[in-house]
Amino acid sequence: MPTFNFPKNEEDVLHFWQENKIFEKSLEKKSPKGDFIFYDGPPFATGLPHYGHIVASVMKDVVPRYKTMRGYRVPRRWGWDCHGLPIENLVEKELRLKGKEDILKIGIDKFNNACHSKVLMYANEWKKFIPRIGRWVNMEDDYRTMNPEFMESVWWVFKTLYDKGLIYEGYKSMHLCPRCETTLSNFEVSQNYKDIKDLSVTAKFKLKNPEKLGLDKDTYILSWTTTPWTLPGNVALAVGENIKYTILHNNSSVDRGIKDGEMHLTPGYYIIATDRIPEITREGNYFTETKKEITGADLVGLEYEPLFDDFLKKSPPNRENLYKVVSANFVTTADGTGVVHIAPAFGEEDLQLGIEKKLSFIQHVDESGKITVEMGERFTGLEVKPRGDAQATDKKIVEYLRSKELVFSSEEYLHSYPHCWRCETPLINYAASSWFVRVTKIKEKMLARNREINWMPKNIRDGRFGKWLEGAKDWAISRNRYWGTPLPVWRCAGNWKGEPPNARPAKIPWNCGDTKIIGSIKELEKLSGQKVDDLHSQFVNEIEIPCKCGGRMKRIPEVLDCWFESGSMPYAQFATKEKTKLPADFIAEGVDQTRGWFYTLLVLATGLFNKPPFQNVIVNGIVLAEDGQKMSKSKKNYPDPNDVIAKYGADALRFYLLASPVMRADDLRFSERELKETFQKVLMILMNIMSFYEMYAGALPPPSEGDPPAGGGRGKNILDRWIISKLNKLISDTTDAMEKYDLNEAVRPLGEFINDLSTWYLRRSRDRFKSDDEKDKAAALKTLGFTLWTLAKILAPFTPFIAETLYKKTCGNLLSVHLEDWPENEKISGDLLREMDLARKIASLGLEARAKAGIAVRQPLGALTVIGGKLSDELREILKDELNIKEISFAKGEMLSVELSTEITPELRLEGLKRELVRNINALRKEAGLTIADRIVLHYETDDEEIKKVFAQFGTDLLKDTLSKKIVPGRHIERGSGDAKRSRAAVSAERELQIGDAKVWIGF
Repeated sequence: MPTFNFPKNEEDVLHFWQENKIFEKSLEKKSPKGDFIFYDGPPFATGLPHYGHIVASVMKDVVPRYKTMRGYRVPRRWGWDCHGLPIENLVEKELRLKGKEDILKIGIDKFNNACHSKVLMYANEWKKFIPRIGRWVNMEDDYRTMNPEFMESVWWVFKTLYDKGLIYEGYKSMHLCPRCETTLSNFEVSQNYKDIKDLSVTAKFKLKNPEKLGLDKDTYILSWTTTPWTLPGNVALAVGENIKYTILHNNSSVDRGIKDGEMHLTPGYYIIATDRIPEITREGNYFTETKKEITGADLVGLEYEPLFDDFLKKSPPNRENLYKVVSANFVTTADGTGVVHIAPAFGEEDLQLGIEKKLSFIQHVDESGKITVEMGERFTGLEVKPRGDAQATDKKIVEYLRSKELVFSSEEYLHSYPHCWRCETPLINYAASSWFVRVTKIKEKMLARNREINWMPKNIRDGRFGKWLEGAKDWAISRNRYWGTPLPVWRCAGNWKGEPPNARPAKIPWNCGDTKIIGSIKELEKLSGQKVDDLHSQFVNEIEIPCKCGGRMKRIPEVLDCWFESGSMPYAQFATKEKTKLPADFIAEGVDQTRGWFYTLLVLATGLFNKPPFQNVIVNGIVLAEDGQKMSKSKKNYPDPNDVIAKYGADALRFYLLASPVMRADDLRFSERELKETFQKVLMILMNIMSFYEMYAGALPPPSEGDPPAGGGRGKNILDRWIISKLNKLISDTTDAMEKYDLNEAVRPLGEFINDLSTWYLRRSRDRFKSDDEKDKAAALKTLGFTLWTLAKILAPFTPFIAETLYKKTCGNLLSVHLEDWPENEKISGDLLREMDLARKIASLGLEARAKAGIAVRQPLGALTVIGGKLSDELREILKDELNIKEISFAKGEMLSVELSTEITPELRLEGLKRELVRNINALRKEAGLTIADRIVLHYETDDEEIKKVFAQFGTDLLKDTLSKKIVPGRHIERGSGDAKRSRAAVSAERELQIGDAKVWIGF
């Protein structure tokens, strides 16, 4: 572990921020550019923060910090998502309630009170965790979607849209969660598709009037479905008028296995789309003859016998258009038999066709996903899509049909199927009434407003999000649930005194159907004459409004989709709508919100004001486990975020995430190994640079008030000029990327700069810090200090903890780096940067040549020729030192290359031995814990004549390079003597070394 404890330092910095109210002070600092509006999408507090929350929080912290430094005031208000199925499911589980029936038994008031008590169950953990990852946000003055003022604003949104003709009540086919007993909007459905194996069946529908086709025997139309449970709701068969169908004949019973399924043929005629015969029969010769070919138009109007006659017996539907063949333009021969079974109660196309053709309507399944009593004892009460075994009821349906010889074939079918995004229950397509936002009416406006938004990454705008908008449908916003913002719809229920119709005055109709939409608490109080403090169902359900007909109006029972609340957030987070600023300057969330929050914000902002809801948005991807699987607590396939922060610190995690593809809407396979690498290559190197600076900075006078550290870096040395130019380019590159909201591109050069600062500037300047040339030494120190001080400001939005520490260690002028302005870049010397890049390329080629020759860098060599490049004299000297070469010459050539002289003269060999001695002696100093302030007396003993020559010839260099006072031959060290003392304690160290071919004893 490094000597610098990053997590402990972050805890100290966090305490400093809190004690000195630095966040609050940052909001109070001068903001000449005005307010920068940021919307924060609220999370649920029913679970603990995970990596997905961390990614979003980092984005939501980086941009506001940066904009604050750029001269904006950036209010950041936390919010809590309080309503919806997540809370209800949690309470149902705790109270052991099986569904809506149980909720009604205990009472909506008791159930909603229980939901209220669970909303903020982990709020305290969130309030600890969010600051710990360095995020600044006001969590005390939070907004909550369950507060009356928020809910009232949601009512205002609903009423305003209603008055604009953008909300209506309708009957449509939607996806229903049987477990939650409520419908889902189309974008909720899209969030959770899973590949499952369903049971498909090709059923035999027996024609009543085959003679119309010139047939005199049993005749069957074959139709394929992957939802056998919908067959009892069948009312028609659909064909394509222009599709060709073939009548096949079979004169004997045939039973054959087909792959994993089976086929059963009885004598008679079979009608199948001609193009589908090879697939349906699997190329088998199961039919005795082909009777003839017809078109779909020849089939239209034919009648067939129902597969199930239970509904006809118990509650006969309208028989006008029942069990007939109809035409439909959606029928194809891409799959199935070219004949579609139509059940209007369980499919969108089916329902629309039923309306168009005025077909009968059979709904044999209730909202709990169970088959109704009309189906008899055999099926009544069965769940059509049970969570444990999605095929269970389908198997019973198929088995029943097989017993009646109405199954042609059946087999398992793998397909993608929607599941409830909250409880994981398979959804069913279900025709139900709902309240809708008329999205299709404003779709073109939404597409236009979307084009005004800056998306990061840019392809989201016209890609994932734009394509979703193009196919957007009307949004179902009502839910048959309880814990949510109630629909503000009051409707006449007639005489609510309990009298039967014949007892009421004739002038008062039993139910006039009048409807009133309420837009505020004040309006409801005025109409009802009652005081209203809470808008939840258990309170407003009891409030009645007089109807103009003389009856009473009561609220309809549904609540609003919690996504409607989220989309209303810009108008509902404030107590007064006048504070709303539209569009926001910036928002950020995950890629899944392209069909969630981003979408609902755009729908409502377009519908209300025809404005985009936000100007800039960053979309992050999903954080997966290292194996590419979804992170799972039960599988324990990822490291706990708290453990990661305790080990590496929040800055390391932030930098790792910011530099990863997750910032560009791509998935990230979280790797602790890669996180550790980031920690080591960025933060540890940075603190090593800082430690080096601190080691020598004491020699500098303190800066004057208002001046940058050490007076700023303006040294004349080419390395000083280069690193300052490099620093200004870093400012320029990072600023450009941040203005584009490209966090990935903003962070990338930071790691590169820190590496350059350490491995080139600091390493190439190391001798200058030890130099006797006080002027050049001061210039190097001032340059390094100024660079670190400026770097602290650039790092502040990204790694706020270490930035604060750097700022303090370089004598920052203000109380905190986060009260500073963003640095402005000065002149960048492009020529110098290019020339230094060339020098480093040559250095790399020279080191490669040394490695091939097997000669270590510590061994000086005589000459290097550079072909195809040329450097200034200053850079030539740096290169000579870097490669340990005595002379460097340049030659013309098209390709950059080097030629290395590998001859080692006796003189060069002695220099190499000197370097080896220096390296080993300094390693011994380090082991002894000495600092640059400690001077040693160096003792040595050797029988090797070359080593003796080194001490004799290079004694002065050895004294300087090893920080020694004197060199004494011999093994004897007077322990505790003045020569062996340093300021803190007496120290001695000794070791026998192997230097080349010689043995040397060193001690001090």
